[in-house]
Parts: sequence; structure tokens; C-alpha cells
Amino acid sequence: MPFPLSPQSIDAIAEVISGGGGNDPTPPIGIYRSGPKIEKFMRACNVDFRVSGSRVPSLVDCLLDINRGFEPSAVFPRVIEAAADPRDFAHDPPRHTAVLEYLNNALRYDGFEIQQQGTKVRLVVAGHSTPVIATLSGVAETISFDTVKLDLERALGSIDSDPEDAITAACSTIESVCRSILIELGQPLPAKKDVSGLFNAVKQPLALSPDRSDLDQQIAADVRTTLGGLATVIQGVGALRTHAGDAHGREKGYARVDARIARLAIHAASTVALFLIETWQRKFPSRTLHRHDEPT
Repeated sequence: MPFPLSPQSIDAIAEVISGGGGNDPTPPIGIYRSGPKIEKFMRACNVDFRVSGSRVPSLVDCLLDINRGFEPSAVFPRVIEAAADPRDFAHDPPRHTAVLEYLNNALRYDGFEIQQQGTKVRLVVAGHSTPVIATLSGVAETISFDTVKLDLERALGSIDSDPEDAITAACSTIESVCRSILIELGQPLPAKKDVSGLFNAVKQPLALSPDRSDLDQQIAADVRTTLGGLATVIQGVGALRTHAGDAHGREKGYARVDARIARLAIHAASTVALFLIETWQRKFPSRTLHRHDEPT
């Protein structure tokens, strides 16, 4: 992630956490917190903080120390996500929207944005998330499908620093969903447990066969075309994992793929995974899709 943050972002974060100066007549952007409450907030983020003098300048100094510290990328996401926690604004959703907009107006210049994903917010690298990725993350959180969520977060976090790992994690997202669907339905896992084999195995129980007789002939042809394209996308993501990902090792002097290709794999895998989860929810509305890890 592109740290350190700019002074403008530091000031915006401090404004949201503190609620601004005590003598400011304008309504606070975030939640007004006294000195002890700011200390409590920071402790909850695993940051040791004591107000020394005025509360807002003390908080700014603390955030600047984090910014100059050894691992701002490990601390700032916790602090920023806690500052914009939707639960603190449940009584006033428009105010929460204003907080997100206020933070993003500063963070975007540093290459970040904070996004609502399901019932939580996440600090992400700007441009690395799309509506389908945000929706998938929210769905995965709602059904407690943390394998998909973790694979997705790993992929997004590795786009620039390790695009090969991002591709591997993107492929794992599809595999996690397919494997869990098969196990939940009591279906055997295919002999070939790669992403294409797993997808082919879930098509029949999810009624994704292009030969369905309950559809208009023209629509059935369109379905065949769409599902054929979906299968091609999955095959492509799997091939990228084999040839450019890190799942099967890297040859000495191997030319790294760039972030564009990693982002393409993540967007494609997210679309497929979301489609499969929503198909499950439509076909089995009374059943919960539980997570099933890969057998060891």
C-alpha cells in the first residue's frame, strides 16, 4: 500500500476521530470525542496514545508518528476503518456517508479510498476495487464465507507488490466457492481439483447446464453462449495461475506479470464467484452455504 500518508489525510483522519475542536461552532464531521475517549478509541486500535495538552494536536502528533513509523500499513487501516465504522453512525446513515466522502476527498490523493463492503468498511488501494468486488466481499461477509473474503483481500493487497500471488489468490476464490458448494450438497470432489474441474462439477447441481429444456430455444442458445464464455474465463484464470501465478513455483529469471493482468484475473474471478454464490442462493434459498476448506 502507498504509505506514508499526506498531511491532508492525517488531518482528515484526526478530524473524524476527534470531532474537531471543542470551540468550533460547526457540527463535527465525525463523532466528538473528549480526550479520554480518544485515548480509548486509539487503544481499541492497538495504539498507545496519551493526550498531552490539547486533544486534537496530540492526536495529530500521534498519527504523524505512526506515519513515520516502521509499519504504517499495518496500523492505519485499523485506525481509519474504526473511524468510519458504520455501527457508530447507525442512528444517522447520511452522516456516515458524509464521513466516507470527507475521508476519501483526502485519501484519494494518496492512492487510497475507503469503501463500504457489506456491514463493514475497508481501506483499499484506489482503483483496485469495483462494484462486483465490493458486492462479493459483502456477500462473503454476510454468509460468513471468510475463505473467499481472505482470498479476495489477499489478491487486492498483492496487485502491485506481488501480482503473481494476486493471480493465485484470485483463482483460489473460485475454487473455494466451488468446493464448498459440492461438499455442502454431498457431491464428490472431481478427480481433477483444479479450477476448471471444480467448476465443471458444480454446473449440474446448480442447473447451469446449457441443455436445459425449460427455456425458450433462442434464450437457451444465449445461455449456452454465456456459459461457454464463463467457462472460458475460468479456464483462462486457471491457466494464468499455472503459467504466471506462484502456485507452481517460479523459474529463475521469470518475467513478472504486471498489475494490469493481476487486476484482470481478480475482476474475472470475482464475477464468477459472485455468480456462483448468487446462483446457490437462488436455487437453495433456505440453505446456508457454509465454508469448506480444502481437504488436507
